[in-house]
Amino acid sequence: MKRTSLLELPAALARSQPRTEARYLLGVDGGATKTLAAVIDLEDLGIHLGHGGPSNEDTVGAEAAVGALLAAADEAMAAAGISSERLGAAVLAIAGTDTESVAAHVRAARTDAWLVVNDVVGAWATATGAGPGVAAISGTGSNVFGVGRDGNAWRAGGWGHVLGDEGSGYWLGVQSIKAALRDREGSGPETTLSETVTEFFGMPSVEALASYVYSKPLSKAEIAAFAPEVSRLAEAGDEVAGELYLIGARELASQITAVIEHTRLEGAFPLGLIGSGFRAGPRFVEPLTALVREKAPEAIVGRVEMAPVGGTLLLAARACGLIADLAPFELAARLAALGG
Repeated sequence: MKRTSLLELPAALARSQPRTEARYLLGVDGGATKTLAAVIDLEDLGIHLGHGGPSNEDTVGAEAAVGALLAAADEAMAAAGISSERLGAAVLAIAGTDTESVAAHVRAARTDAWLVVNDVVGAWATATGAGPGVAAISGTGSNVFGVGRDGNAWRAGGWGHVLGDEGSGYWLGVQSIKAALRDREGSGPETTLSETVTEFFGMPSVEALASYVYSKPLSKAEIAAFAPEVSRLAEAGDEVAGELYLIGARELASQITAVIEHTRLEGAFPLGLIGSGFRAGPRFVEPLTALVREKAPEAIVGRVEMAPVGGTLLLAARACGLIADLAPFELAARLAALGG
């Protein structure tokens, strides 16, 4: 099979030209529950925020998504006291399986210079400072994206909860229900997941939960909400819960190593771990790191603390050729101080 990249950086990000006159940058992080926009003044690094509702097209539709994105952007620009004409660059990173419809609506409402990318691109920028490296997301869902030193980009995962999301909160929830069913029918080992999962979802039995999953049906977020319980039971010594983290680490590591291979990353580079899934700590992160380092022994693996909107500001700086003017650590600290 001939393989080409599933996701490329827009030309404005891949081959940016320095724009020394650019002063204000806009970044927007759009998700299934909320939207956060930020305008940064490169002269004093002051940051101004704007807020909006859900902007995942899969959840609310393209029209509502664009409305939330632009409302948040306008609020941030108003807080900064500027109009859109004064922006050096604007980058919107949005969740969803397909960003093109939203991008077309945004370009029609503003200009072609407003860039819309998938949120995994924003995550990559957050994890790497918009430079060579890889971002691995394990939240409600999972996704991996990286860019090599030559600008070559590659994505693995991100196929959604029906076909993918390995190593995510949703995946852990589903696997826990499956483990409880195997316990119930005697085809698998006994596990405290059985009692915990029925109590969590308010069901009288495992078989009742199985019917509930299909009849309600349970949403992706509702199933993913069980993931912290898996972590708790693994910590308490449940072998089945602990094994789920090892399997999830193996699945996610295979996607990360595919990205490393296809971006031709070698030597030391950042591998940023993003999302609530990594709150499970060493039981998930350590086997994942060990597996990745079989392929990339010098990879610098660590959890990312910067707010996602910071990644969009870094992308905007990259689009202006001014990435050196925006230090990730200082940006993260300023956003944290604002609660962003």
